[in-house]
Amino acid sequence: MAKKKKMESKMEPLEGQALLEKVRELGNLSKEEKARACGYYTVTKNDVERVNMMKFLNALIDAEGIELDSKANGNGRGGRSASYRISVQSNGNLLIGSAYTKQMGLQPGDEFEITLGRKHIHLKQLGAEEEIDE
Repeated sequence: MAKKKKMESKMEPLEGQALLEKVRELGNLSKEEKARACGYYTVTKNDVERVNMMKFLNALIDAEGIELDSKANGNGRGGRSASYRISVQSNGNLLIGSAYTKQMGLQPGDEFEITLGRKHIHLKQLGAEEEIDE
């Protein structure tokens, strides 16, 4: 896995189109050899070379323009995505999660008037023109 490093200077890791072109150029080499040739390795203080596959693969994903993360919720953290379904909790409450309130642009303290229908709940934001059905 780790190899002794020969005396040569380390290059900056390739990114973007240059990375994609280099990987295509390297053809049938192994993933580790491609990563190393593209600059995705480090050398320890004992001169042992370690290939950083995770950085290499992430750089390839970025270079291809593949978006793996859902729309960011603004704070860089993951979390649940909105499923547009909720269940009554054991205490009888219905909880509307933050995924919905963020998507609607709601702020702490926003108030709603609740109207109950036969099989629906109608929310009308106080001080707003629009109505929100749930």
